[in-house]
Amino acid sequence: MIGNSWDEILKKEFNKDYFKDLLDFVKKEYQTKTIYPKETEIFNAFRKTSYEDTKVVILGQDPYHGINQAHGLSFSVKDGIKCPPSLVNIYKELNDDLNIKIPTTGNLIPWTEEGVLLLNATLTVEASKPGSHQGKGWETFTDEVIKIINDKNTPVVFILWGNYARQKKKLITNSLHYIIESPHPSPFSAYNGFFGSKPFSKTNNFLISKGLKPINWEIKEPVHE
Repeated sequence: MIGNSWDEILKKEFNKDYFKDLLDFVKKEYQTKTIYPKETEIFNAFRKTSYEDTKVVILGQDPYHGINQAHGLSFSVKDGIKCPPSLVNIYKELNDDLNIKIPTTGNLIPWTEEGVLLLNATLTVEASKPGSHQGKGWETFTDEVIKIINDKNTPVVFILWGNYARQKKKLITNSLHYIIESPHPSPFSAYNGFFGSKPFSKTNNFLISKGLKPINWEIKEPVHE
């Protein structure tokens, strides 16, 4: 289904009844409605960042629900698509934190190649209806993914932006790992503590302290899938 080590690691989950019911629901939704991302991109986060390469998890809630925005990576949009407000604020904080130039593309694939798993809690959404596929089984699946990463014996940074992501903190019990949490980067909350939270430098300082290679957060242009 995915094409790398995640297939074997998640095999038990794929065979559970709730997951089969979830896939049936999603398949019918694609047949009758406009659903994002494309079916072939639902599991992009796992395709782009294998289990063994995962050093950082950035947890989002839902895929973007606008035309051609979502492509299976939390907070990321395809090349040529205007950056959504939350991503604009993420780039502002990146620039302030590490003095990295703000790119014109919102495509975060270079981060995935550095070991950043861009995971949404819900992996599909109906067009123009945020939250429409919540409570269908995706959260059960992605909670299991977080637990599996929690069991890794190498350090991982979990970046939890906003109240929804912060609820997942209870799943991260391994003292090897490092949790960074702050308000969400959306315009509604970014000024309440997201700006100035320095998640990117904190991540790299932690990784370096554990003898791991830091993340190159720079996004060069153009980015091609």
